[in-house]
Amino acid sequence: MIKISGEIAFDKNVTGLLAVNVKDIVSNIDDWPVVYIISNDTEAYVGETTSISTRLEQHLSNQARRGLKEVRIISDETFNKSVILDLESFLISHISADDRFQILQNGNAGQQHHNYYQKEFYESQFDEVWSQLRKLHLASRSVNEIENSNLFKYSPYKSLTTDQYQACIEIVKSLVENINLENSSAYIVEGDPGTGKTILAVYLMKLLSASIQDDVELNDSSLVESLLKIHSQCPELKLGIVIPMENLRSIIKEVFSKTYGLSKKMVLSPSEVARSDEEFDILIVDEAHRLKSVRNMSGFEMDNMRKNNLRLGLREDNGTQLDWIMKKSRFQVLLYDAQQTIKRTDVDQSKFEVMRKNCNFLSLSTQMRCGKEGKEYVEQIKTIFSPKQPAVPRHFAQYDVKIFDDVKLMTEAIREKDEAPGIGLSRNVAGFAWPWLTKGQKPYPNNAIETKKYITDGHYDIEIDGHKYIWNTKANGWVTSANAVNEIGCIHTIQGFDLNYAGVIIGNELKYNTETGHFYVDRDQYFDIMGKNSTDDDDLLQYVFNIYKILCTRGMRGTYIYACDEGLREYLKHALQS
Repeated sequence: MIKISGEIAFDKNVTGLLAVNVKDIVSNIDDWPVVYIISNDTEAYVGETTSISTRLEQHLSNQARRGLKEVRIISDETFNKSVILDLESFLISHISADDRFQILQNGNAGQQHHNYYQKEFYESQFDEVWSQLRKLHLASRSVNEIENSNLFKYSPYKSLTTDQYQACIEIVKSLVENINLENSSAYIVEGDPGTGKTILAVYLMKLLSASIQDDVELNDSSLVESLLKIHSQCPELKLGIVIPMENLRSIIKEVFSKTYGLSKKMVLSPSEVARSDEEFDILIVDEAHRLKSVRNMSGFEMDNMRKNNLRLGLREDNGTQLDWIMKKSRFQVLLYDAQQTIKRTDVDQSKFEVMRKNCNFLSLSTQMRCGKEGKEYVEQIKTIFSPKQPAVPRHFAQYDVKIFDDVKLMTEAIREKDEAPGIGLSRNVAGFAWPWLTKGQKPYPNNAIETKKYITDGHYDIEIDGHKYIWNTKANGWVTSANAVNEIGCIHTIQGFDLNYAGVIIGNELKYNTETGHFYVDRDQYFDIMGKNSTDDDDLLQYVFNIYKILCTRGMRGTYIYACDEGLREYLKHALQS
């Protein structure tokens, strides 16, 4: 059982007090792996070491650490180095997303997932450590509350998967070489939904913006060496993260505003990049597939695109937001998935294909979403919503996927998951197969009772078999908003986010002919006007496919699906063995 020491004063006498205070934890404190937390009322630092006395002496000589007042040691005589590294990562990621401390002083270099003997057994004890920390007033919220929060989901302190970490290493080392040679370069990082593209983008921002302290104990000395070279060559490194979608951008701004060493000013829209008087050293672009071109635009959006194109010396009717990024920065890191383009205004895939031939290309494959069978489930969804189908039937024993015959039963099942202890964050979403009739019909409801009355009074958007629903009443922050579980989210509220459970309504715009075994799209039942203008049926079918691939891969623990078209519903039951 993991043990936590009593409070030890963090001052010049700290090493002399160690033996007395940790004798019940390990017998030889200076030759055993431990995790420690140094803190005061508002700030904390979490570390691990096999030589705690030496490590604390180093911290006492660090200006930032001197303001901390006490230290606690966490370990057990059954713990090896791997367990301690895992526990350190757990505490850093959770403390950074908790509201107990205003500042976590840690950098994030070197944090990555790793397997070890009996990992699940040891990790099962980490929640108990957190419970003890809450009793000691070193933590505030529960593990489940934290893990459902945006601050945790998009934390720069997340441990990276092996391929995320490898991509990070390759980008950083390549930057060192290119900065030294005064070159410019671009990096495309491609990955399916759930492979952690946003996590990598945020991690890189924190990593590249942090000042590297000489005494910081890190797990990858070569990474630290590369970072020191970058900062010596570019001491005033100008960084930005560009997020095309306003909804996700507002969330990342909030995360950056609460993260030590980052600022919400670093989070930019493509237009803010184009209008900036500054030139950027590095721009990291998340959801790069959602950068826009002039195609199929109108009104204010079109005027804005043309003005920015002219400002940057591009043809007013031909420049794209990708061109803006390239013009305004020396290095670009583009997080990209071609199968997540959902309308004709998105930059054409061919531009990325041309870039791919002349830049550094990296890929992410480890699936972080959809449970232990995540990779197989995502591949099956990609096959179902593609010309490759019919998909070979698959049963998922370790991922909760169900096809419903009754939309009300599905939406209620999602509500139950949202209310269940230890789960939460479950939402219903749909394709754009109904007009948005309630837009602007305020006051909007704030809870289930008000929503029922709102609908009874005739305000609703979606009707299926007599069951009525409203679209999301918030554009930004809908996923975590108070009334979200009583509404239906559209693609623009959910792309880039994950849920614990997703209930997906597939509308009448997508149909399946059971006799021919082919999908077809009903244009009259698709209500994203700008999404279908200037498209032929093949183009529109691909965009609709992409929308449902996105919606059906949001759930970390499970996905429930209702299809309005009976033929499609039966095909999904066959393909997903539900």
